[in-house]
Amino acid sequence: MEGQNPFSLTGKSILITGGAGGIGCATAHTCIHLGARVILTDIREEVLQATLTSLPASQTGEPNLCFTADLTDAEQLAALVDFCPQVDGLVCNAGVMKLTLTQFITEEELTRIQKINLNAPILLTRSLLKKKKIKKGGSIVFTASAAGVYRVSPGNGIYATTKCGIDAFMRTVALEFGPKGIRCNSVNPGMVETALIGSFTEEEKQKEMQNYPLRRFAKPEDIAYGIAYLLSDASSFVTGTALKIDGGMTLG
Repeated sequence: MEGQNPFSLTGKSILITGGAGGIGCATAHTCIHLGARVILTDIREEVLQATLTSLPASQTGEPNLCFTADLTDAEQLAALVDFCPQVDGLVCNAGVMKLTLTQFITEEELTRIQKINLNAPILLTRSLLKKKKIKKGGSIVFTASAAGVYRVSPGNGIYATTKCGIDAFMRTVALEFGPKGIRCNSVNPGMVETALIGSFTEEEKQKEMQNYPLRRFAKPEDIAYGIAYLLSDASSFVTGTALKIDGGMTLG
């Protein structure tokens, strides 16, 4: 509407997976600041409760909520869907990363990472759409990655493959649900200063940083702002898009 800030999330309800830390937590704070209320889910109960407590009050008049769930468990995923009210936005952000050279990949590790990064967001999206928990005019955002979608690197085969998969699923959902008024996009970060890169030494970080023209990694807020844009009416004609937020890393 004329005069209304199109970037506002006023009155919207947003479900965020992986909401207890990093990008998920930053996205929750950003969404609330822009006028939304959030429903957070994560596997880590204590951290999730602490994150919920740290959030400012929702401006919608409805409380922010949280629900502890392992989304790779079918019963817990179903319980989350039942718990969740109708939402205007879904942010599938939960994920794990582990570097393993191809010759050392095990089926167990392949299955574990695939179930978290790929299967869970697909099945959650399916269930929410099937139960009409995402409103018409709603927006779905997946946290994919510049890894795999735009660039590969040694040891990153499993993670990169799951992120390519979720990006392909994103485009499929955009195609299928566009006529029903629901948009679907992804954000594709480069390195982000979160616990996912905690295994890197300071020397490794400094070396990797040289691949970034901005000479830094992203802060969680850098990614949260992109997610908030895709959730907002400012992106109402954007669907099926992989938004690269990589500090120019893939230019080289």
